[in-house]
Amino acid sequence: MTEWLVRHFIRNHDRTSDPAVRTSYGQFAGAVCIVCNVLLCLAKGAIGLIAGSVSIVADAVNNLSDAASNIVSLLGFKLASRPADPEHPYGHGRYEYLAGLVVAALVLAIGINLVTSSVGKIANPAPTGFSPALVAVLALSIAVKLWMASFNRALGRRIDSDTLEATAIDSRNDVISTAAVLACACVSHATGIDLDGWAGLAVGAFICWSGVGLLRDTVSPLLGQAPSPELVEHIRTKILSYPGVLGTHDLMVHDYGPGRQFASAHVEMAAEADPLESHDLIDNIEQDFKTADGLIVTLHYDPIVTDDPEVADMRNWIGQAVKIIDPRLTIHDLRTVPGTTHTNVIFDCVRPQDLNLTDSQLKRRIDQIVRDHYPKTIAKVTIDESYVSSQQ
Repeated sequence: MTEWLVRHFIRNHDRTSDPAVRTSYGQFAGAVCIVCNVLLCLAKGAIGLIAGSVSIVADAVNNLSDAASNIVSLLGFKLASRPADPEHPYGHGRYEYLAGLVVAALVLAIGINLVTSSVGKIANPAPTGFSPALVAVLALSIAVKLWMASFNRALGRRIDSDTLEATAIDSRNDVISTAAVLACACVSHATGIDLDGWAGLAVGAFICWSGVGLLRDTVSPLLGQAPSPELVEHIRTKILSYPGVLGTHDLMVHDYGPGRQFASAHVEMAAEADPLESHDLIDNIEQDFKTADGLIVTLHYDPIVTDDPEVADMRNWIGQAVKIIDPRLTIHDLRTVPGTTHTNVIFDCVRPQDLNLTDSQLKRRIDQIVRDHYPKTIAKVTIDESYVSSQQ
């Protein structure tokens, strides 16, 4: 059904890298979820009021909050699609992250309210009605929410949207909470033990827990989280796939919203090659990223001496030796300055941000390793921070 809806309601649905198509996906998902949640809210609210069940009313209110969240998400996709302007030269893509933050806050607020209502029901219990209609509505709600979770997950993965992925998780959580309400209603009817208030409390607590998780997930990209290891590996592999590229380092990825990422990196190429040809190759790599990945990449040319075997051997040895300190350490831009009494070997070392050494301690450790192997050599090391995943 999801595939049928996508083909009939989203124009150019296969061009998911197109920002306009991506916006259409987000808005369509929001509209579908709003309709489903409003209908579920009306059905469960009516049954809950007739039966006098606070847990069912709580579940209906949860659906209403979901509809409000879908409206916020829809607006977020719409605002995020606005083009760049002089005040926002990188576009408005982070509106989608802000929309996710508002959704998380709404979910948390609803959860707190439901917890308060349920505590009141526990303190002052009242008989809860039970009917086949109640069971039917809750069972229908579970089925609809299961489909919504699958629907949002499928669309979220197509366009790589954390907002839709979060909506899918929220729908899955609703299945769990509604199933708990239905189970408690059946147990209460069969045993006469009133579990309605406790069920409402459990649902409210579960919503609060989900809200906190969503807050954490939406705040992270706004604060500038590291790019995914998959994206980092894709960029590195693609750069290194070009003939003439010897290495790449100092990769930085800036996220201005889904589908609006910018990257910069240094590319090592032979110093003996024609600089005009090297520059032309770098231009081709940048254009390839823009055309194939929709990623704007700025590359810096680093010339590397390749016709001196002693320098090449030293570069390779030091590159492996520093991994004794930490296997994630890498070096780049190595060059030598020979003197009458000693040789300075100058290079940069990239350290992960969670390394348990200060820059000064790391420099001393590296210098000692180099001295032990090359007695008449002094290491002049510049420490760089890694701005990508420390798992590499």
